[in-house]
Amino acid sequence: MSFPPNDVIAVILAGGYGTRIKHLLDGVPKPMVSVAGKPFIEWVVRYLKTQGITKAVISTGYLGEVIEKYFHTQPVDGIQIICCRETKPLGTAGGFLNAVHLSGKSPHAWLVVNGDSLVFANLALLSHHLSGNKTSGVILGLSVSDTSRYGSLVCNQLGELEKFAEKRPGSGIISAGVYLLRNSLMKEFPNTLPLSFENEVFPLLISQNFSLQVAITDAPFLDIGTPESLPQAESFILDNHQQFTW
Repeated sequence: MSFPPNDVIAVILAGGYGTRIKHLLDGVPKPMVSVAGKPFIEWVVRYLKTQGITKAVISTGYLGEVIEKYFHTQPVDGIQIICCRETKPLGTAGGFLNAVHLSGKSPHAWLVVNGDSLVFANLALLSHHLSGNKTSGVILGLSVSDTSRYGSLVCNQLGELEKFAEKRPGSGIISAGVYLLRNSLMKEFPNTLPLSFENEVFPLLISQNFSLQVAITDAPFLDIGTPESLPQAESFILDNHQQFTW
């Protein structure tokens, strides 16, 4: 990344209930489902390590003690992990803010990722976009052939996010759920809970003329949050094994 690694801390959002696949999880939180011999969230951590991240905060919630115990007893060499739990559902942005405040850290920027999805994009792509003073945050956009499950991102000619479009069939750019945000941007978030990035934070920032760049990639991506996508996780990890460090 173009920032020194210590200037970027990752926050991994892992507090959800996993409602759609709860019957497949055998009593563990969704990010802890076993994939290719490890919890899925460990693959997320190991990928962050390859991208130069040395510190990560895991925002836990439902069954958070399972995640906390795992990384306490089986740390990943080369990346410092702390867990910060939300005591009630705070939403994606609310969970992020809770983790930021509890961590006591103040890096140049925060990298937000999900504990139940993984995209093999070069994160330097995001930091390059954030290098200009005008840009307050960067959203990783995925170029896909069908946006119907996710909705799509609408950008202006400068590559800045204008709005989130409703779900509809056809090709387009979707959010990968990966954001690189300046630490100074935290004070601009709404003071409401629960709080969503896509429904509340980003629309408010856009309305206040903050520049949110969209960095577009077609890198391999998987979200394990549905009964259809979860069985794809094993082959996804094994097919991309070269992406991880040991």
